Amino acid sequence: MKKNRYILLALLSIVLLFGGGSQLISRAESNMQPGSVSDPVVTKSYVDQKVTELVRQELANVGGGSGGAALEVVTLPAGKRLIVTGGSEVIVRSGKAVAYSPDSNGLSDLTDGKDIAPGKPVPANHLILFPRDGRGIEADPASANGLIVLVRGTYHIE
Repeated sequence: MKKNRYILLALLSIVLLFGGGSQLISRAESNMQPGSVSDPVVTKSYVDQKVTELVRQELANVGGGSGGAALEVVTLPAGKRLIVTGGSEVIVRSGKAVAYSPDSNGLSDLTDGKDIAPGKPVPANHLILFPRDGRGIEADPASANGLIVLVRGTYHIE
């Protein structure tokens, strides 16, 4: 009797295994179309295309990729100051310039990675960043000539 029980249990196990296996095979052989919702297939080119579209949309939303405002050529007469807003950038192209700041803090020379104290010379062809409003440059008082500078950002001449 015990022997019959083991045989019956073995036969039942075999039937269940083959029955479950046949279900898996029939699902694999169904009429699913590759790339459909039920069977997604994605190629690298498709993913690259979608990522490129999303990047372009995001850049359009934030206005990125343009590199900011264009550089404007400004001629600064001797005896005048060029005062810029915080975040503006200046490159001295011609003439001798000195840093101006209403306080003891200076300007950031991004080319050399140094701080330029007020009253100190500003080197030509160096990118100068103005971290706060009210700072600027002026022509060297010892020089009779003015300056030619490139400015990116908002400025006014005093």
